[in-house]
Amino acid sequence: MSVHSSIKGKLIAVIGDEDTCVGFLLGGVGEINKHRQPNFFVVDKHTSVSEIEETFKKFLRRDDIDIILISQNIAEMIRHVIDTHSSPVPAVLEIPSKDHPYDPTKDSILRRARGMFNPQDF
Repeated sequence: MSVHSSIKGKLIAVIGDEDTCVGFLLGGVGEINKHRQPNFFVVDKHTSVSEIEETFKKFLRRDDIDIILISQNIAEMIRHVIDTHSSPVPAVLEIPSKDHPYDPTKDSILRRARGMFNPQDF
C-alpha cells in the first residue's frame, strides 16, 4: 500500500539523502510506475548536480506526481531550476534532512508565497 495525495490518486515524490528517502519509503511513499520509474531519488556524494536536475525535471513532467519533497540542502544545488517552476502542481516542498535543518530564508517557494500577501492583511 502506498501513500498518495488525495486528489485522483497522485503520488508524492522524494529527492533526498538515503535516510530521508528510506524514512518516506518506510512510511509507504515508494512506488514504481508502469514505465518502471520510481518516485524517489537518493542523492549521495557521488550524485552529480545534472543527475539531480534531470530527476527533478522528470518528476515535474510526470502526470502521476502532485507533490515533490526535496531536501533543502539538495534544493540549494538546483535552485536555478526550482526557481523556474511556477505551476502549482506538482507542488515543490523543501524539507529538512538529518544533517541540515530547514532554513526558511532559503526556501524560494516560501519567499514567493510571502510576496503574495500584505502583512497588514493579517
